[in-house]
Amino acid sequence: MSAQDIERLVKEALPDAAVELIDLAGDNDHFSITVTSSAFAGKSRVEQHRMVMGALKGGMGTQLHALQVRTKTA
Repeated sequence: MSAQDIERLVKEALPDAAVELIDLAGDNDHFSITVTSSAFAGKSRVEQHRMVMGALKGGMGTQLHALQVRTKTA
């Protein structure tokens, strides 16, 4: 899964999201993502991370090996 695909999917699920994506290993398979969105307000950290992972539509573990997730409320 490319960085562009990851960013597109997250922004489709969370339209107001600001996304910072870093390729940790230079292999397009290990990323760190920071997502800032008002949709996270009132949600637990686990719920926020589930929202981000859910946006990837099952790509985690199949098209993407590792994703370090940080979330922030806008």
